Amino acid sequence: MASRSIAPVFGVSRSITGKAWHWRGGNMELGADARDLGNDIVRQLLLSRGVAPDDIERHRNPTLRDFLPDPSLFRDMDSAAERLAQAVLTGETVTVYGDYDVDGATSAALMIRLLRMLGHDARYYIPDRLLEGYGPSGEALVRIAQDGSSLIVTVDCGAMAHEALQMAHDAGVDVIVVDHHKCSPELPRAAALVNPNRLDECDEGAAHGHLAAVGVAFLLAVALVRTLRQRGYFSERKEPSLMGLLDLVALGTVADVAALHGLNRAFVAQGLKVMARREGTGMAALIDASRLTRAPKCSDLGFALGPRINAGGRVGESTLGVRLLTTEDPGEAQAIAAQLSVLNEERRMIEAAVQEAAEAQLTGQHNRAVHLVSGRGWHPGVIGIVAGRIKEKTGKPSLVIALDDDGKLGKGSGRSISGVDLGAAIIAAREQGLLVAGGGHAMAAGLTISAERLGEFTDWIDSHLSRAVERAVAEQIVACDLALAPGGLTPELVESLESAGPYGVGWPGPRVAVGPVRLIKADIVGTDHLRLIAGGKDGRSFKAIAFRAAETELGQTLLHGARNRPLWLAGRVKLDDWGSRPAAELHLEDAAWAD
Repeated sequence: MASRSIAPVFGVSRSITGKAWHWRGGNMELGADARDLGNDIVRQLLLSRGVAPDDIERHRNPTLRDFLPDPSLFRDMDSAAERLAQAVLTGETVTVYGDYDVDGATSAALMIRLLRMLGHDARYYIPDRLLEGYGPSGEALVRIAQDGSSLIVTVDCGAMAHEALQMAHDAGVDVIVVDHHKCSPELPRAAALVNPNRLDECDEGAAHGHLAAVGVAFLLAVALVRTLRQRGYFSERKEPSLMGLLDLVALGTVADVAALHGLNRAFVAQGLKVMARREGTGMAALIDASRLTRAPKCSDLGFALGPRINAGGRVGESTLGVRLLTTEDPGEAQAIAAQLSVLNEERRMIEAAVQEAAEAQLTGQHNRAVHLVSGRGWHPGVIGIVAGRIKEKTGKPSLVIALDDDGKLGKGSGRSISGVDLGAAIIAAREQGLLVAGGGHAMAAGLTISAERLGEFTDWIDSHLSRAVERAVAEQIVACDLALAPGGLTPELVESLESAGPYGVGWPGPRVAVGPVRLIKADIVGTDHLRLIAGGKDGRSFKAIAFRAAETELGQTLLHGARNRPLWLAGRVKLDDWGSRPAAELHLEDAAWAD
């Protein structure tokens, strides 16, 4: 294999979608002979994702032994562990206050199961998305205290809940915050606030800012067990193994679109092994309800398991996810998982209606840096998904705002593109008084806004992010890992590529460029998916599919303008095991003319 090439892959400097194809790492043009290069391919994939040459082996099979940091390096971790240990030792009533999404549900379930393993039954509280909204409310915290809890642990929320936590303090209840969202310089009042994204976090702690809340919760679990061990708690009882909780960590990490590098990659790799053993009653029922007949893969967590847990918080009952993931009754687990599957189908129908209405507003926004759409009566439970769809379709940050029935207050959700920090922009807008509330991550954010400020905020966010969006769009490329002739697309290649996973944000799945090919068949399958059969000069053909691409420029070009013209195709290669013989197929992302 040659060293890094500055020439575009297959010479593609401008594809049908207007992007250049560059090598992610070194030149990996293999033709059809990729079968005996498994180890070399994996090594190149790891190197091109930032792994140092002398660190390859650690990343081939990421384990907690190699990646787990000392929890004590995080600010307030020891204080949180000490306070929780005190509650366990003295039998205090503890309530876990979660969020209604997958990260919140898995974080809450992890803390509940952890305390149960320690002989302590905790209560839980998950707010209703529509009636209470995101994050802890002061009224709810006070009510929990009045019901007898002396300690509340908020998970996946609380980092910006200044007023609510002050009310809890005034009511005499301690609160431990376990979160990962962006923080303001002034932290809310809490017994402990564990968050790698605290602005005063040490460098080592801040390096783990990509953790989902469930990952932070797992670190607190490690710290708590260590503290109890030091106190002699396990002298007469068995110390619990925390490895069985990694299925929850994997699910929450992937579903929250956390970057899969370093510790997160180890969490997911090892968590998938726990899932394969079906040790968790609720997780096993969720896998069955998702109609998986094999052990879950990383992609299944984001596209099959996660949406079902989310459906409870989006359009159903917010506690369903936690109830499923904490029950030890197989019958109850099966019933809840079935209910979540029904709610997920309902969510899809609601989402489709909001998607159609939202896209109708995009007509006059082509010159906008940030797409913002709003509508009265839109279901707040699906606006985040719709924002993601619009972002994928337009290639720009998108905000979708659901106005209440009176049209006076809006709840919004946004999704961003790489290189544009939407969460920071939302916090800045809130600090300028444009928003009632708001916060989030670089890639996702939420907000509450008065409808009368909507126009002003629309212009502000567009101006505030215009340069960042312009730079990010200009730098968009199709980063390729391999270039092959059609005959090189084999099940063996898929197996080699998968061994460098799990893949996700921050650890992108390998992208393969294939060609030259001619289209043998092109049609639409489902509502808007593009299905292709392509053949090469080597006499080999393969199937390809481009999801939600039928109405895009790429889809229309391939449907109507590509017959008898040679093409290069680029995408992710996956295993199609529906037929009698497994075959490699391409999940198409881009195409370019080869003549």
